[in-house]
Amino acid sequence: MAPAPLALTMGDPAGIGPEIIVKAWRALRAKSRPFFVVGDFNALASASGDGASILRRISGPDQAAAIFPDALPVLDLPLSAPVIAGKPNSAAAGPIVQWIEVAVGLALSGAAAGVVTAPIAKAPLYEAGFGFPGHTEFLGELTLGAPYEGERGPLMMLASQDLRVTLVTVHSALADVPGQLSKAAIIKVARITDEALRRDFAIAHPRIAIAGLNPHAGEDGGMGLEEIEIIAPAVNALREAGLDVRGPFPADTLFHAEARSGYDAAICLYHDQGLIPVKMLDFWGGVNLTLGLPIVRASPDHGTAFNIAGRGLARSDSMIAAIRAADQIVLNRSRP
Repeated sequence: MAPAPLALTMGDPAGIGPEIIVKAWRALRAKSRPFFVVGDFNALASASGDGASILRRISGPDQAAAIFPDALPVLDLPLSAPVIAGKPNSAAAGPIVQWIEVAVGLALSGAAAGVVTAPIAKAPLYEAGFGFPGHTEFLGELTLGAPYEGERGPLMMLASQDLRVTLVTVHSALADVPGQLSKAAIIKVARITDEALRRDFAIAHPRIAIAGLNPHAGEDGGMGLEEIEIIAPAVNALREAGLDVRGPFPADTLFHAEARSGYDAAICLYHDQGLIPVKMLDFWGGVNLTLGLPIVRASPDHGTAFNIAGRGLARSDSMIAAIRAADQIVLNRSRP
């Protein structure tokens, strides 16, 4: 019996999502778990460079495996208006949301092994009334009623090469970050991270490092008190609970090669603290994963790139890495 395929949502059709999906299929068609696209057939055909000749419509995921080596399977949920590459349109918001909902539903039912999402642009979705900060939070809402053993997410993990990073705060203004930190929030992120390293990455004894907030991790209170009042107490509580968690460490010495060899994931306290090292290490191949959900979800670690959409310039490295990461997590979750 063929393995369940991955469901790829097309993202914003005016961005590079359709193009990098087609490029990823060309690269992986002979050596990957099958995948199919939930999206607009005609938008994919326009982005393919070969029209519809390499695409096949399917009516369900069970048809994807047989088609996949020869054509990219598409569960066609059409747009109501033509797509202009590089020109996002809030009229596409409804279908974009529908593609995500359908893919998640198929993953929850077991018809799809997991979900890989192409990038969306938030502004056109917000114009149409979308009420979530992004994919991660929306996926948390869509899977809320499904059973799940463990600490519940959603939690964003960014990964590139040998570096995995999770975030305590994500899309927050830097001035707001200190007020959003708490012992409870750090403990929750650490528990989700630890469970994911065990279940999704098959690491039997995860080692987690936690960054400090301030320069020199606060310099014993001389450059801030968050390390003393919030972060260190969280680390102590986690260690008392049996987790191998250490820190807080100065962030400026946490990400070089020798430091990375000492942990399996780093917990960072704000967006750029984690994303800068991930993108410096492998700008093209980074992956965004969502932890703490009953489904597997991966995504390229980049945006819609409207400025190059439709020009054949988009690189598919991160989409390929996301598909491979999702497949590996599916395999790891299936092991006893």
